[in-house]
Amino acid sequence: MTTKGQKNDYGADSITVLEGLDPVRKRPGMYIGTTSQPGVNHALNEIVDNGIDEALAGYASSIRIVIENNDYMTVFDDGRGIPIEIVDKYKKSALELVMTMLHAGGKFGQGAYKVSGGLHGVGASVVNALSEHLIAEVTREGKVYRQEYVRGIPKYDVKEVESSMLNNPFKTGTAISFKPDAEIFKETIEINYSKFKKQIKEKAYLIPNVMFHIENKKEIDKTAYYFEGGIRSLIRDMNKGKKTIHNPIYLKDADGDIEIEVAIQFNDSLIENVHTFVNVINTVEGGTHLTGFRSALTKSINTYASKILSEKDFKENFSGNDIKEGLSAVVYVKMSSNDLQFEGQTKSKLGNSEVQSVVQTKVNSYLDVYFEENPREGREIIAKILLAQRARFAAKAAKDAVLRKGALEGSALPGKLADCQEKDPAKSEIFIVEGDSAGGSAKAGRNRKNQAILPLFGKILNTERYRLDRVISSDKFKDLIVALGSGIGEQFELSKARYHKIIIMTDADIDGSHIKTLYLTFFFRHLTPLVENGLVYVAVPPLFKATKGKKKLYLYTDSDLEKFSAEHKEENWNIQRFKGLGEMNSEELWETTMNPDTRILKQITVEDNEEADETFTMLMGEEVPPRKKFITTHAKLADLDV
Repeated sequence: MTTKGQKNDYGADSITVLEGLDPVRKRPGMYIGTTSQPGVNHALNEIVDNGIDEALAGYASSIRIVIENNDYMTVFDDGRGIPIEIVDKYKKSALELVMTMLHAGGKFGQGAYKVSGGLHGVGASVVNALSEHLIAEVTREGKVYRQEYVRGIPKYDVKEVESSMLNNPFKTGTAISFKPDAEIFKETIEINYSKFKKQIKEKAYLIPNVMFHIENKKEIDKTAYYFEGGIRSLIRDMNKGKKTIHNPIYLKDADGDIEIEVAIQFNDSLIENVHTFVNVINTVEGGTHLTGFRSALTKSINTYASKILSEKDFKENFSGNDIKEGLSAVVYVKMSSNDLQFEGQTKSKLGNSEVQSVVQTKVNSYLDVYFEENPREGREIIAKILLAQRARFAAKAAKDAVLRKGALEGSALPGKLADCQEKDPAKSEIFIVEGDSAGGSAKAGRNRKNQAILPLFGKILNTERYRLDRVISSDKFKDLIVALGSGIGEQFELSKARYHKIIIMTDADIDGSHIKTLYLTFFFRHLTPLVENGLVYVAVPPLFKATKGKKKLYLYTDSDLEKFSAEHKEENWNIQRFKGLGEMNSEELWETTMNPDTRILKQITVEDNEEADETFTMLMGEEVPPRKKFITTHAKLADLDV
């Protein structure tokens, strides 16, 4: 790894060209995935990645991103600057080739970058092709060079200029300012700012000692990220709000051109949180590095457990699922960009088989030594996993007991369930209804052809705090699991789900909101694929009914009531507030909450698993201070039923 200040050997002869930009505007989705808002984020990240490549190579220590008021986005880095000399073969400046030719850059052949995080060099040129206007400035050896482009076409040759028109704060490096083309990004040319900040923060963890500045002039927001601890800082952040049982275990090693960093820390929760990266690319689907890590972790833990536990306690090896409980880990691999292999075009799963053996060997060897040298931490980890194994045995026994009755196989559906006639899950929906009276109205008012009703009375178990064996022993959850048909835990099968709309229908008051949150906790923690695949919904019943003679209107929020009252001043409308679903007759419940033509449904989705995990831990977990802080901070936003 080189360091900032070394000889600048990044020149025009480092640039390789493979093809032009013609295909990009014709099929933009092939290059950035989508032309909706995530595509705008992708474009900005590709420009940021050019600066990150310089940082990974040891030549940049600061990257600055500015979201301008005029829809331009500007990225500065203090690296070496893209070469500007003429490339003899093409009779053009290296900068122009990088910005206007696909696959042109220092990331091909034996170029300037060993490790790269961008789209294999297509990033800058693709963003240029998809921009209404782009300005590229390079500062090298005290001189400033510039070229502008309109939809990827240069307005003039690369030229030396007196000063930066982009107000570049650095004395060396590259500055790119671009405005996404509304002809391409028809939905919006603005980024999802909160998501972008999260992505930059993630990258800052992976490149310690590099400063990232973000300024959003539209939202008047300035943020900076700088982490000296690298992935050790990341794992501490991942475990924020959780009780950890040991300090992070950290490994850094290499085998030839493959470098690995691993951080491991167990907490007292029931949830696994593992992040994997290759060259600062978040491999959200894992891959060979994750497989190698899991194999090594399982082997080392079982080897150590066999040494310290009695035969009575250690009846069989821990399974991967036992070890997952409460595991937080980061697996970060750096390797030659030319050797990278991904499964699929999205780069979300690493495919290099050689990486698996390297990670497995290094992690296994390190952990074997760690457990011997840190017996107290080792025993605490084993105790945590042993508890998880015992819970798995208990959960299996509980599930087997239910299976013997035929319940989870669907041969004996719950007596409370009013099932629908439709057998096609894609056309079927089930309402999980709070209370017997509301359940009665729902059964009477429903469309029997495709709407099933399962009334469940009262508050349910907070599943954030209990393992699966305790969950299955609850009659309410048992009825719900049987009705849904998909099973739970290791026996879960999405294809067996009996309904493709699972609708939680609770009162519109505080108690109803609490019960709704308890159900959402259950679905997120124990039936996650139902949420991830968009099968879980929340019904929105009205808060008020306004009547005047034979006229009748339903109002769903307090703001609806305020607007209605302002528009109908001094008119003789009678306003009734519904205290619960049970106050509605079957006709009203159908009109307002169940009729597909008139109802409001909110689909529950998970945009950010880590953020959702943090939120459920904070709101539903055992730690009181984080929840108290949240309630105090957001108290003014609450709509209280007083």
